[in-house]
Amino acid sequence: MNTFTAYRIHEVAGQIQARFEALELAQLSAGEVVVRVTHSSINYKDALAATGAGRILRRYPLVGGIDLAGVVESSSDATVQAGTAVLVTGCGLSETRDGGYAQYARVPADAVVTLPVGLSAAEAMGLGTAGFTAALAVMRMEANGLAPDQGPVLVTGATGGVGSLAIDLLAGRGYQVTALTAKAAASDYLRELGATNILVSEPKQSSDPDRSSAAGSGNEAAPPVRALASARWAGVVDNLGGDVLAGLLAEVKPLGSVASIGMAVGAEVHTTVMPFILRGVNLLGIGSGAVPRATRLQVWARLGTDLRPRHLARVVTRTIDLAELPGAFAGFLAGSVRGRTVVRVP
Repeated sequence: MNTFTAYRIHEVAGQIQARFEALELAQLSAGEVVVRVTHSSINYKDALAATGAGRILRRYPLVGGIDLAGVVESSSDATVQAGTAVLVTGCGLSETRDGGYAQYARVPADAVVTLPVGLSAAEAMGLGTAGFTAALAVMRMEANGLAPDQGPVLVTGATGGVGSLAIDLLAGRGYQVTALTAKAAASDYLRELGATNILVSEPKQSSDPDRSSAAGSGNEAAPPVRALASARWAGVVDNLGGDVLAGLLAEVKPLGSVASIGMAVGAEVHTTVMPFILRGVNLLGIGSGAVPRATRLQVWARLGTDLRPRHLARVVTRTIDLAELPGAFAGFLAGSVRGRTVVRVP
């Protein structure tokens, strides 16, 4: 190819501008593997980056999109063969290197994951970073002793991509799942995914509590946190952070685990050491970027087998074409998007 279409993010006079451009391969970040991209997805982080609502990119300009799937066009690395169906999530995409909102991407060989058997490219992007993060949270919690017979697991920010997939994964493994959401109208959707109980909360500040994000608003006048409360949860998958996370830590059962993923409510957590030293609660930080390659391969292998969501088609609430990207981000920032959005790259 001579040129191809890419959705590129610039910083001009301190303002973020994103637009479609015709690029050449030589303009992309360095890497051993060129992928002909067929699918990507939209994460809340992508909306922040493309609109400037959050400072995600560490250099400019960059092609947006933290997820991609496609076919290897060429490779100078012996471990990655041309013609192989692959995916890449995280690994600096749309942060330090060009991402997946383009017809072609050039990436390091160690970032490439062969598409798991049983997953199409579209399904892999239905999972994307959100599915990877949810699966990593479940695996980390189970490695720390979580099991279905220990009691219910709470998932906050339940209608977001991570929350929806976490409910599906946990319910599929036999857990009793309670979903916490500010969207009462989504109760049927959450029950279809496997939630047995729904807790409806009041929206926190101006931030949507169903968004798991790489950036969030700070806490304002957070209520006093109880050192300990009635032990309710064997585990928690938390996408909210802030005073919500602080309050939930006091409700975790002895030796239970909390997977901290997002900070849609706030980044600051005002709590005490009592849940940790009196109940042995585990607070597990779940970051999809800082994952060794061996673990990354293991997570994706399991997403294609025993951790494959049962209702992935239900979680993927829409598929759009690359040309529709500019109009899609506002819904994420407004908190009106449910589940996952797959981007088809022609």
